[in-house]
Amino acid sequence: MYILFDDAGKLQTARVLTEAEASVQAELTTGKRVKVKTANIFLKFGKPEPADLMAKAGLLADDMDVELAYEFAPEGEFGFQDLAADYFSADAGTTEQVAALMCLQAVPHYFRRAGKGRFKKAPRDIVEQALAAIEKKKQVQAQIDGWVAELTQGTCPQPILDQLYRILFKPDKNAPEYKAVVEASRHSQSAPLALLEKAGAISNAYQFHWQRFLFDQFPKGTGFPNLEAPGIADDLPEAPVEAFSIDDSMTTEIDDALSVRDLGSGEVTVGIHIAAPGLAIETDSPLDQVARSRLSTVYMPGHKITMLPDEVVQAYTLEAGRSCPAVSLYVKVNEETLEVTGSHTALERVPIAHNLRHDQLDGVVTEEWLLGDGTGADAPAEVQSLHGSLGFLYRLARQLKLGREEVRGKPENFNRPDYTFKLESNGVAGDLPSGGETVVIGTRSRGAPLDLMVAEAMILANSTWGQWLASLGVPGIYRSQASMAPGVKVRMSARALPHAGIGVPSYAWSTSPLRRYVDLVNQRQIIACARHGATAALAAPFKPKDAVLLSIISAFDAAYGAYGRFQSGMERYWTLCWLEQHGTTEVEATLFKDNLARVNTLPLVLPVLGSDGLPRGAQVRVRLGEIDKISLEIKGTIIEHLDTDSTSKDSSDSGDEDEDADMSAPVALAIDVSEGEDAAGTQHKHNRSPAPEA
Repeated sequence: MYILFDDAGKLQTARVLTEAEASVQAELTTGKRVKVKTANIFLKFGKPEPADLMAKAGLLADDMDVELAYEFAPEGEFGFQDLAADYFSADAGTTEQVAALMCLQAVPHYFRRAGKGRFKKAPRDIVEQALAAIEKKKQVQAQIDGWVAELTQGTCPQPILDQLYRILFKPDKNAPEYKAVVEASRHSQSAPLALLEKAGAISNAYQFHWQRFLFDQFPKGTGFPNLEAPGIADDLPEAPVEAFSIDDSMTTEIDDALSVRDLGSGEVTVGIHIAAPGLAIETDSPLDQVARSRLSTVYMPGHKITMLPDEVVQAYTLEAGRSCPAVSLYVKVNEETLEVTGSHTALERVPIAHNLRHDQLDGVVTEEWLLGDGTGADAPAEVQSLHGSLGFLYRLARQLKLGREEVRGKPENFNRPDYTFKLESNGVAGDLPSGGETVVIGTRSRGAPLDLMVAEAMILANSTWGQWLASLGVPGIYRSQASMAPGVKVRMSARALPHAGIGVPSYAWSTSPLRRYVDLVNQRQIIACARHGATAALAAPFKPKDAVLLSIISAFDAAYGAYGRFQSGMERYWTLCWLEQHGTTEVEATLFKDNLARVNTLPLVLPVLGSDGLPRGAQVRVRLGEIDKISLEIKGTIIEHLDTDSTSKDSSDSGDEDEDADMSAPVALAIDVSEGEDAAGTQHKHNRSPAPEA
């Protein structure tokens, strides 16, 4: 005796061994013994053999006319034996009964289950809707199959081209375009990026990265609405100073300037002057909404996307020859001991005498020149006239840095240079690069005198203003770091907490209001403090625990991180271009983490083979592998261990190492070709190499 029973929705047959009241012990055709509940048994039969029964019933079920079966079926609830009797004959045998059961189970849009072996006809309108949906699904699948064929033959269908970045980075995994790319990748045993590049969807690596970034961060484009810079209503006093800014030659958003007064008096006044768009751009105004939507200027080699329209920037930038609205921090400094003895904030107009460019002056404004009598260097007249002020600022900057390092517990690490990128092109200045420009990579020593002066002045202002806001109960946006232990990252919040990495009691970004939205927000809070003093908390735009302020922090943190990753990615792109343009096949590098090496003379980190047994900090010669400018991948093989004094010496902070390691990874896609096979919904780093055999 045999039984036909339901096993989790699947029809199974087995030979009966023993029977009980509520169950049957049976043996499957595989030899496995199972216990089957009586309630799950459809029928018992002696003939034919189970394998023969299921094969013949399956063929018979395939031949059944579902529409005819629907017409023959009773209007009320019925069993599969009833349909077999009506469709085949009144004495339908076991094979016909099983065929009827198979047919009923295969078309749930025609027949709804009503219990064990029991069914009920679906209403005709429901059937028609289901059939239409099935037909549509067939058409979609046919379209997918057609696209798969085109992709595997090296042609990209227009609908997939139109959805390229959505498919790769923010896909709707039920969309036919996405499914076609996945299926084509599986069929061709190619990774998605390689498949799409071969099909012509990605023809320019630079445009691929640029459009990917725009899709993610600027889906409506980078243009500005037609907005004018509002005027400043305040009748601001003129500051009795001649200030100067220090930036690179490409800077148009000049946020900060410095001044020095009373040299030789014993107590020197240092002015830190910050451009004041916060005096004019009101919270929630159209211009403020634009700035809040962007949150920061985006930088990349050869181009930038500004937070504010250029016309607005030019209205508030600290341009030489003008008297510019500014929020000024004046710091009193003992001229001999360099101790900061006091500070106050003023809202005023500041005469800007000079816009100095450090990339043109680093070779002139050296430590020797600053600490000497100012002679012997080929310094421009305007710089020569500032020798006393620059010399004092440099002495003060070194003292401030020493004080912070005492708090940090160790010196700041300046053992690696800052790299600069210059693109040489015949195009119009300011145009978006094409990706084929000649790139010149230069270096600038971290901690160069001019750089140190500006950095320490900005740290002093951000820390002083942050503490001032907190003392008056006015909320601000702060950056903090609980400790310098590995893994402890910098956080943003509305609380004035210590920043261990910088070595200050609090740190509120306030010195770049033309290019960072949090600085503009903090500037408005500082302006309220300058105007209202002890009652500033009542007048400030943002009150304690303001939900909008907290949302700004969250949005800025996400956007600023994305912008930084894009900048790093584009710098990596141009570094790979530099390697190609110079035909570089070998480099010297330093091992630092997890089989990763940092090239000594380029801003490049790459995975390397052959590092087993070599110490951290080992100097090695690396043969470079193939360059892929779309995935930003390059790998290397160590061919020589260089015996140098620097071996095993690498004082990089762990946070820097983590960031460097992240940049060595290829472009991350949100497409998963293994989905539906042996994995589901995981984002992976795509290496563009052919996929392994399944």
